[in-house]
Amino acid sequence: MKISARNAFKGTVKQLTHGAVNSEVVVELPGGIEVVSIITKHSAESLELAVGKEVYAVIKASDVMIGEPHLPKDE
Repeated sequence: MKISARNAFKGTVKQLTHGAVNSEVVVELPGGIEVVSIITKHSAESLELAVGKEVYAVIKASDVMIGEPHLPKDE
C-alpha cells in the first residue's frame, strides 16, 4: 500500500469505544504516546479493529498548529 501522507505512526489499539455511528480509537505509539481518532463504526468493523491489534495512525493535514504553555511572569 502506498499513501501520500508523510506522517504514519505504527502503534497498537489501546482502547476502542463504539457509538451508534462513530467509533473512538486510541492508538498507543512507542514510548506511550497516544493518538485518538474518530472514525465511522463501519470503518472500525471493516478494519476488524480490536484492542491489541497493530495498526498505523496516518495523519494528513495541511495545517499543523504549534503552541507553548503560558507561564505567568513574576511581577
